[in-house]
Amino acid sequence: MTIQRRSNPKVPDANGIEKKIKRQASAWRGSRVPMLLLLGGLVVCVTVAWLVLANGDSEITETLARKGELVAPQPRVYSVPCSEDYDNYKRYPGCTPLKCGRAVTDAVVTREEALMLRRLAERGLSLAGSEGGASILDLHSGALSMGKQFVNIYRYFGEQIGEVFTPEDFQLYSDVRARIQAVVAETFGLDPALMYLTKPTFFSRINSTVAQTQHDEYWHPHIDKVTYGSFDYTSLLYLSDYGADFTGGRFIFMDPSGNRTVEPRAGRVSFFSSGTENLHRVEQVTWGTRFAITVSFTCDPAHAIADPALP
Repeated sequence: MTIQRRSNPKVPDANGIEKKIKRQASAWRGSRVPMLLLLGGLVVCVTVAWLVLANGDSEITETLARKGELVAPQPRVYSVPCSEDYDNYKRYPGCTPLKCGRAVTDAVVTREEALMLRRLAERGLSLAGSEGGASILDLHSGALSMGKQFVNIYRYFGEQIGEVFTPEDFQLYSDVRARIQAVVAETFGLDPALMYLTKPTFFSRINSTVAQTQHDEYWHPHIDKVTYGSFDYTSLLYLSDYGADFTGGRFIFMDPSGNRTVEPRAGRVSFFSSGTENLHRVEQVTWGTRFAITVSFTCDPAHAIADPALP
């Protein structure tokens, strides 16, 4: 038998290794500066992004009412000149805005009442809801978000409604509406008997889910009198707390001199004349769920609606 000898593996040349190490070191020195610049740029980008997230909407120039403060017993009122929008409609003495502005109060609806209304909204919206981030429940018309459309909650669910809502729920809703109407009238110097509830008046539930239809895109700037010609005064009753139940979701008045915001607080009522003088938007909700009721008033009796009642 012939035994074949295995040759020894080739030993790397020491000089070759040294040269290779020097080449790699030279390459690292050449690329180190751009790499450090890249890392520095990344740190700056991350820092800026963190500051934007930490500070929220960078365009806010003034906070009209913070969540942590109690605005009571008198409303906090901010006057603004009336726009010409009201000249395009029939005027109703004693109601059509002559004094315009916006106001905030925490003395009209108690926190307990707000949470009861929130539970009412949660029960109704639990029956369906939008696929996007914004769902509505209108107890007057029966409109309820369902997927990418709306259904009539009274017709769609029929006798089940009696298991969801009670007469006491609707009575509280009506009592709160009347109190809001009274404070709007007193603040703007109106005869409350000449003001009428109008549509749409509805509960809203907003979260950070990606919008699926234009109905979910609640954050666009708008003017209520332009969108709904019947509106003369708009009010919002907040049913959850900014910073605790959700982030984002602040109400922003967009004035020529800067943006001014109201931070929601359960039981807080924010109200304003509905014309161009109060261009506004809602900040996008980034976390949690924001509940509110929009309660709208008109001076035109032809556009009046009644308080809702169980079928």
